[in-house]
Amino acid sequence: MSDTQQRIDQLVKNNDILLFMKGNASFPMCGFSGRAMQILKACGVDPKAIATVNVLEDQEIRQAIKDYSNWPTIPQLYVHGEFIGGSDIMMEMYESGELQQVLAAKP
Repeated sequence: MSDTQQRIDQLVKNNDILLFMKGNASFPMCGFSGRAMQILKACGVDPKAIATVNVLEDQEIRQAIKDYSNWPTIPQLYVHGEFIGGSDIMMEMYESGELQQVLAAKP
């Protein structure tokens, strides 16, 4: 595992809710990242409880996160160390109520 992969692994393990995104919680820099934040807020998650990583500020993480998750796009949501998916998956899970259950569950 590369140093960057190890950094990602530590971030995933040390944050209950972690979103790799373009921009940050208060200023998403792409529509999909903004949508991901809106979905989390709609689930009742306090934005301060969401750890975010701006992939635009770190090209190594931007590529390595895709390899880490085996998922080709950003944003990427992790809850309690588990990869959830991107904004489309988040929306499907939100609409079915599954995302709210995942977020409410304690590890």
